[in-house]
Amino acid sequence: MDKTQEKLEEETEKWLEKLGEELEGLDRDVDQMENVLAYRDDTRHFLDEGDYVRAWESVIYAWGILETLQRLGKFESE
Repeated sequence: MDKTQEKLEEETEKWLEKLGEELEGLDRDVDQMENVLAYRDDTRHFLDEGDYVRAWESVIYAWGILETLQRLGKFESE
């Protein structure tokens, strides 16, 4: 594995972990949440396959959808 692949794997793992933390306690029944969860699962699959570019893309897509849902106020404030 070259340095670029190592960095992609490291960053993807970091953001995947942060995504998991962010998802804790959020309503899974919100419209489009299934897409966030699917991209999260795709991220893990691509990491397992050693496809670090697609893994990185997947975790970023998951974050993008989640942040959009948050900005649209789809989750109740605590």
